[in-house]
Amino acid sequence: MVDYLVVGLGLSGLAVCEELQKRNLSFKVFENHSQKSSLVAAGLYNPVILKRFTPAWRADEHLESAIPFYKKIEEKLQLKLIYPGNIYRKFHNVEEQNNWFEATDKPRLSNFLSETIEKDLSPAIPAPFGYGKVLHTGSIATDTMLKEYRKNLKDNGVLTQESFDYKVLKIEGSGILYKGFHARKIVFCEGFGLAKNPFFDYLPLRPNKGEYLTIFAEKLKLEVIVKASVFVIPLGNDLYRVGATYNNRDTTPQPSESSKTYLLKKLQDIITCDFKVVDQVAGIRPATKDRKPLLGVHPKYSQLFCCNGFGSRGVLMGPEMAKNLIDFSEENKPLASEIDIKRFEKELLKK
Repeated sequence: MVDYLVVGLGLSGLAVCEELQKRNLSFKVFENHSQKSSLVAAGLYNPVILKRFTPAWRADEHLESAIPFYKKIEEKLQLKLIYPGNIYRKFHNVEEQNNWFEATDKPRLSNFLSETIEKDLSPAIPAPFGYGKVLHTGSIATDTMLKEYRKNLKDNGVLTQESFDYKVLKIEGSGILYKGFHARKIVFCEGFGLAKNPFFDYLPLRPNKGEYLTIFAEKLKLEVIVKASVFVIPLGNDLYRVGATYNNRDTTPQPSESSKTYLLKKLQDIITCDFKVVDQVAGIRPATKDRKPLLGVHPKYSQLFCCNGFGSRGVLMGPEMAKNLIDFSEENKPLASEIDIKRFEKELLKK
């Protein structure tokens, strides 16, 4: 008998596992590696929407809990995972400069936006209008973190690497039974895989396919993250990650030629030096129609929970959302109405 089964081990599942361990609650994890969005993500933590210079939803609160969370993961895995580094938003014209300075005066943004215009970050990126520097940003090595975390769970006998068979799940009065495992509760953290979950497929999860290129550019000589029409992220050794795309129609897991063409055009508009594409990756982000997470308990089965819908901001919001969910499950602390899946119960009635 364990306290929880956890299905899925992306950023959401990892955060749920950590929250359960913190409370000395036992669990088993099922993971089939079908969802790649957490593994291929750039891992940026950034509290500002740089297209419009507006704060991301509750980003200041999420940032406050996320960094200590990832520091604990670093200590547990004995790995460097957090790479602090400012993001530089390239200005395309004077109007963007003015909009930036207006944003620096706003209470929720003043702590994150520098009032100084930066110049000359790379000889291969012309920037006549300069850059705005975003503070308290950086990246998490999500690929390394998830792979090593899975290994840690496997070594401790907690991880089962197989697809979850919903038909085998038996819901009993005191808990659930699945392939010989008894548990009080189960949390589904399946990313876009939730769309095929018969218990939660009524939720309006929306696919958002993201693709990235990795390029080799010996003459770019960029040491910081730049955001123009796309992000250019230094990886070391003259390698850079470029992205991402946002496609809500394509749900195929493979990288596409159309996205490669799109990213190459955007990149060629930014940099003037030669480069070579060395890799392309893709993943389906679990987005929602109201751009808020999906947390809560199934309306009919009190043993079934959901932690999902983080879109492109799983690195930032995952730790806080997992805490909210387990607070709700274990201590009956209410979820905020904007993240509670109760807001979509009408969708279940339509099924």
